[in-house]
Amino acid sequence: MRFVTRKSARELATMRRAGRVVAEVLALVESALRPGVTPADLDEIAERHIRASGGVPSFKGYRIDRSSPPFPGSICVSIDHEVVHGLPDRTSPLTAGSLVSIDAGAIVDGYHGDAARTFFVGEAPAEVAALIETTRAALHAGIAAAQPGARIRDISGAVEDVAVAGGYGIVRECVGHGIGTAMHEPPDVPNYRTRSAGMRLEPGHTLAIEPMLTLGDPSVGILEDGWTIVTRDGSLACHFEDTVAVTPSGPEVLTAP
Repeated sequence: MRFVTRKSARELATMRRAGRVVAEVLALVESALRPGVTPADLDEIAERHIRASGGVPSFKGYRIDRSSPPFPGSICVSIDHEVVHGLPDRTSPLTAGSLVSIDAGAIVDGYHGDAARTFFVGEAPAEVAALIETTRAALHAGIAAAQPGARIRDISGAVEDVAVAGGYGIVRECVGHGIGTAMHEPPDVPNYRTRSAGMRLEPGHTLAIEPMLTLGDPSVGILEDGWTIVTRDGSLACHFEDTVAVTPSGPEVLTAP
């Protein structure tokens, strides 16, 4: 049986350090985004900073299960219709007009931080800018719902309401998760309402909340690399994520800039 853990004040302090490293990585990668830069270039920037900060990349060598290939990079770089888990070892450079989602994770003293942001290379068209802003708003709504005494479904419903109001697809195959000494801990945190209310949130619970929205049909498939998840209809996808702690006074974003 997999148990949901509540972190102590000491553990939360360590997770804040891991979260700070992740936030710094995302800021560094954003500043490097421009035409001509490759996903591998971004990965090198990320790994260098994580290790210089005393951390270890959460993703490098990670396996979904024993049969899956190890993830080759320190960050996921997902472009345009790639939803999540894009490999950063490609040599094709970014171009103006690319929608780029960056997912970063770091381990500091045994505890994980995990966060994602979506950026546009150049000036985003109105419909793409709206997708980005709505996905960010869905994340913030989910975070605001992570109150002590609330249920997982409260987070899921808050995310879903923002997405549906904007008319966007919600990727159902990928969900948020608990986080701590493992990158993926229970419970699952869907981005849509489920029949079950889910567990009651208590101070010390830590969650990675991560809406993934699409401009078109949210159905997804996986590429032959065994990692990259893409929209089946080729529509653009957007991904935002933060690691959040439930505290007596409400949610605390551990991966805040």
